Amino acid sequence: MPEDRTNPEPADKAVATPAPTGGGFKAWLPLIISILLMPAIAFGVTQFVLLPQLQKGLGIKASAGDVSAEDGKAKAKKDGADAKRESVVMNKLLVNVAGTQGARYLLCSLSVVGSGTNFKAAMEEHNAQLIDMASNTLNVKTLADLEKPGARNLIRTELINGFNNILGDDVVKEIYFTEFAIQ
Repeated sequence: MPEDRTNPEPADKAVATPAPTGGGFKAWLPLIISILLMPAIAFGVTQFVLLPQLQKGLGIKASAGDVSAEDGKAKAKKDGADAKRESVVMNKLLVNVAGTQGARYLLCSLSVVGSGTNFKAAMEEHNAQLIDMASNTLNVKTLADLEKPGARNLIRTELINGFNNILGDDVVKEIYFTEFAIQ
């Protein structure tokens, strides 16, 4: 019998079909979703988890953006009663920087702002305690602590808390550094 040469392929071999060209958009979809969602998730975790925990740990009260309308009205009434804010200056606090073996020092002056009927009198009465507390707070700071970003805000918070502990009430509202020099 003559061979049939019309079909050059043997009958038992499967017909070769091109591989499907999938991929495309569906293959990139998980990557695109990840790239779009990660910044939103990072913002949410920072705003609603990390910042409240940091504020709680540092003793910082809620910022103005976190105050509800009712709290804002109550605060406005309270501020109206405490509207008389006074300022007391503490000049030239000089302390050695920790870890420098007396070779470096910190010189700072403070303006302490508070409210109350006898704020200035209380500040003058407890002047020695306040200076001692401020000196002890500043004296334990190393050069690395003082050069960190936000170091002044951390020191400011520590001083406000310490001053309020000495004065007995939440009378110190703000502390401003009028001088802050490391030599």
